[in-house]
Amino acid sequence: MSEAVEVPLRRVGESGLTVSAIGLGCNNFGRTGTRSESLDGTRAVLDAAIDSGVTFLDTADMYGKDPGLSETLMGEALVGRRDRVTIATKFGHFGRDMGYPPSGAKASRGYVRRAVEGSLTRLRTEWIDLYQLHTPDPHTPIDETLSVLGDLVREGKVRYVGHSNLSGWQIAEAHYVAAARHEVPFISAQNHYSLLARAAEREVLPAVSRFGLGFFPFFPLHNGLLTGKFTREHAPEDSRISRQRPHVWQDAPWDALDAYRAFCDSRGITMLQATYGWLLAQPSISSVIAGATSADQVRANAAAATAWTPTSEELSEIDALFPLPEDPGAKV
Repeated sequence: MSEAVEVPLRRVGESGLTVSAIGLGCNNFGRTGTRSESLDGTRAVLDAAIDSGVTFLDTADMYGKDPGLSETLMGEALVGRRDRVTIATKFGHFGRDMGYPPSGAKASRGYVRRAVEGSLTRLRTEWIDLYQLHTPDPHTPIDETLSVLGDLVREGKVRYVGHSNLSGWQIAEAHYVAAARHEVPFISAQNHYSLLARAAEREVLPAVSRFGLGFFPFFPLHNGLLTGKFTREHAPEDSRISRQRPHVWQDAPWDALDAYRAFCDSRGITMLQATYGWLLAQPSISSVIAGATSADQVRANAAAATAWTPTSEELSEIDALFPLPEDPGAKV
């Protein structure tokens, strides 16, 4: 058996929370058609993650073919080793009904109270390390959300709080409201970010840096396009892109991706290793959260954490291959 890779720990912003630099996105647990749809498949992925040092686990109450199934499978698979992992989960996604009233306001005091008890029960834990607002709630003032989240922290049900999918101005609003009302502040932001999706660099990442948050990019491998498994001519049949999102492969910027592959080949590294190296070199990133449905995928992600550290010149070369697109809302 090969020696386990030592995945570094990183601090989440200016908080006291530390997480593994590579995280595991658990949205595939309980997902129809995946190897981790079952408890055995979920356990195999979690076993590999813990053994490899990937101990930051990110899920949400809505994940799974049935709402809550990802948390339920995780809770069962983690029995007896809860203290070896850092669990992050989310509440309040506007796109899926969890059955908690009120149905419209998913960051209200009453809703959050019901949501956290559901997650704690499914995860079989007495506390959640990082509890995150999944999407903005236009029906609830942010001060009400911060107030109930602060209560959960004081009660010991939640250690820290974060958010996902907030815009730059919403991140700033949450910071100033928490400061003005002496509430427990958010410590992290989670948004879509990769070499092929760099819009977060306009407002989100500057806000994250300004307010001392840690940042977690989701879809960092852009559905697998940045792993090296896809080419202009071929997409793996068992991939999520092939099954559900063929347009992502068909419409990909293949000239840039081919140049990126050549960049990696010239350095003797894989696209997966280069992509993780680029992400981990970006300011404010605390952990790169990537989904996995097999133990081999987890081990490859863990190994990529320390496989390659780019120089400033190499970062500039990569940036030139995938420049930030012009802001469509910018004034001319």
